[in-house]
Amino acid sequence: MIAQHLEQPEYGNWVPVKMIIVPAVLGIACLALVGLHWAFLIPSVLFLAIAAYFGISRYLFSTRGGKVQDRVQDLVVSHIDWPGRSRVLDIGCGNGPLAIKIAHGFPGAEVVGLDYWGKNWDYSMQICEENARRAGVAGRVSFKHGSASALPFDNGRFDLVVSNLTFHEVADEPDKRKCIQEALRVLKPGGTFVLQDLFLLRSVYGAPEELVGAIRGWGVREVELIRTCDEPFIPAWVKLPFMVGTLAILRGKK
Repeated sequence: MIAQHLEQPEYGNWVPVKMIIVPAVLGIACLALVGLHWAFLIPSVLFLAIAAYFGISRYLFSTRGGKVQDRVQDLVVSHIDWPGRSRVLDIGCGNGPLAIKIAHGFPGAEVVGLDYWGKNWDYSMQICEENARRAGVAGRVSFKHGSASALPFDNGRFDLVVSNLTFHEVADEPDKRKCIQEALRVLKPGGTFVLQDLFLLRSVYGAPEELVGAIRGWGVREVELIRTCDEPFIPAWVKLPFMVGTLAILRGKK
C-alpha cells in the first residue's frame, strides 16, 4: 500500500530574507571600498554583523533550527482557559499558524483570522487559506482583511480573542494600547482573551503595572500579565527588546 504524501503548511519566518540580504550587500559594498579609504571598514563590519545576527535569528526561528517561532505561538494556546466552543478571533494571523493551532486544539471552535497583510511581510490571505486546507481545518477557519486598530466586527462578536506579536506592528495607530482596547471591544462579556506581544517594552506600552491598571479601568473583569520572555526555550541571542526580549501575555476575562 502506497503512503499518501501529505502537504505541510508553510508559515514562513518572522525574519524576512531581505533583513539578511540588504545589510549583507551593504557590508560587501563597503568592504569593496576599503581600498579607497580604511574608514569604509567600520560600516562594512557593522552591516555584516547585522546580517549575521538576523541570519542566525532566522535559523533559530525556523522549524529546522530552534523552532522558537512555533513554540512562541504555542505559549498563546497553552494559556487559553476556555470551553472550546463558538467563535474565535486571531488578530494579526500572518500566514495562519495560530488560528490553525486553535482549530486543531478546539474542534468545536469557529475561527476567524484577521490580518492587514502589508507589503512588509511575506504573508497573504491566499497562503492562509492554503495552509488551512493543508492542515485539514479549512471548513472551520476563515480569513479576513483588516487592521487591528479598527476591527471590522460588531461589539461582543467573539467568545475568545487571541493575538501574537501584532499590536506593536500596527502602523496606523500610534497608541498601541488602543489596539488592545479594540480587541476587547469585539469580545463578548465574560469572554476570554489571550494576547501576546512586546508588552514589557516600556517605550510602547509604558510600565506593565500601569498597562494592567488601564485595562482594568476599561471595565475588564480579570486581567493578568505573564512574562513569557523568560521561557527557557528562548535563546539569549533573540532576547533583545525588539525581538522577543520583552515578550509577555495579557490574559483574562471581560
